[in-house]
Amino acid sequence: MEFFLCVIGMVMILEGLPYFAFPDRMKEMMHRVLEMPDAGLRKFGFILMIAGLFLAYLGRSYFR
Repeated sequence: MEFFLCVIGMVMILEGLPYFAFPDRMKEMMHRVLEMPDAGLRKFGFILMIAGLFLAYLGRSYFR
């Protein structure tokens, strides 16, 4: 559970950094995301999930 909380904390830091550093650009990006078709967002989300799964696998398998 301790490791899980550390990971969630790091994700929150990384997710919040662009909003803190570039608030105007993030607003522009949100407008672009709203204009994207659903299929494009699904593909992007799927690719991110696969990349995250691959990184988690690498971290658990090779860097112990």
